[in-house]
Amino acid sequence: MNWKVQPPKALRAMFPHTLWRGKSDEKTLYLTFDDGPVEKETSWVMNLLDEYQLKATFFCVGENADNNAHLMKELLSKGHSVGNHAYNHLPAWKCSRKAYFSNIEKAKPFIPGGLFRPPHGQLYPWYMKELKQTQKSIVMWDVLSMDYDNRLSKHDVLNNVLQYTRNGSILLFHDSKKAWERMHYALPASLDHLLKEGYTFKKLEM
Repeated sequence: MNWKVQPPKALRAMFPHTLWRGKSDEKTLYLTFDDGPVEKETSWVMNLLDEYQLKATFFCVGENADNNAHLMKELLSKGHSVGNHAYNHLPAWKCSRKAYFSNIEKAKPFIPGGLFRPPHGQLYPWYMKELKQTQKSIVMWDVLSMDYDNRLSKHDVLNNVLQYTRNGSILLFHDSKKAWERMHYALPASLDHLLKEGYTFKKLEM
């Protein structure tokens, strides 16, 4: 098992009030995207999802949402969900507790709803009480495509998704420039395969 792609049970157990996966008895998947919205990549993803008639959840960086308000409006008008990914994508280990929570709050005016995904997926157990008080739902993932990693090929990224996806998986891709080359290939290829396998897709409710 690749723990980077699929977080181990021990890690999930440390954060019991965090959503890692949907119901295991339902053949349903939850497609999520991090780090947008940005013009080329987010627009392309929206168009692709239109073709497949699917809804997804976009965890947006506040600064990007602020600078691309038209994309935020389009995401919502198309029926997708959005979530808070902090204003500057600050990792918890790089800043003080005060700066961390301030950065999350700074993003809220630009990102409606109560979904939150921590930047870089970094969670501290001692931050959980305050996060639970200020966020409706803290969302992690069951399958990380690793499309952002330029050491991987586009085929490696596709294999990560197909090998580890299971009932209820929350899948994570990135609508970012860094991930574009791999995401552009792996996302439609993943959707084609998973739909043929009989999976349905739902967005997370804001």
